[in-house]
Formats: sequence, C-alpha cells, structure tokens
Amino acid sequence: QVQLVASGGGLVKDGGSLRLSCAATGRTAEIYTMGWFRQAPGREREFVAAIRWSGGRTFYSDSVKGRFTISRDDAKNTQYLEMNSLKPEDTAVYSCAAAPYTVDETIENGYRYWGQGTQVTVSS
Repeated sequence: QVQLVASGGGLVKDGGSLRLSCAATGRTAEIYTMGWFRQAPGREREFVAAIRWSGGRTFYSDSVKGRFTISRDDAKNTQYLEMNSLKPEDTAVYSCAAAPYTVDETIENGYRYWGQGTQVTVSS
C-alpha cells in the first residue's frame, strides 16, 4: 500500500501562485507515476498534471500547460505542483494520486492510490 498526504492549498488572488505538495509513504518503490487531478463544484474530476517517477517525464492538461509545473523529490518521496498565473477557473479541490503503472496518465481510473484533497480558491 501507498499512502499519500497532500498539502499546500489555500486562497489566492487572480494571477497569484501556490505550491501543492504530496508526500508518499509505504511501498513507494512501486510508484510508476504520480499525478494531480482537480474537481470544481458541479463538475467532474479532471486531469491536471502527472510525472513519471523514473525519468521524470511530465504530462499536462492544455488548460494548465505553461502555468503549472510538476516536479518530484526522490529523496523525500514527494511530488510538487507549482501553480503560477492562477485564474478563478482553477478553483477546485486538488487531489494527488499514484499508480504502479500507467498507459494513459490522464485517466483517473489508472491510479490506484489517492490522497485527500486540498482546496485551492482563486478570487477575482
């Protein structure tokens, strides 16, 4: 089992920045990909970004590409989501996830482990 703990959400103004963290514990050696998904009120959960633990290849949704950066710290078993130029439409609950293997990093069903969500609110 892998346990994930997310942190770093909060309230920020339009154009501001936040950094989310997701720390993994347990059987971290089996992690192949870690990712972030978000869910806004009344909407389905959507893919935000993902990173392959070995090699560091990254994936982004079109809506955040160029504004968000995903990274990892192997020594801390932690992934980060640096969010810049935030917009009100980025307001959502952000959840981190981990998978022992992925074919399509954008598909939430491919992730086996999920952390609790952290709220990000961007005011206009």
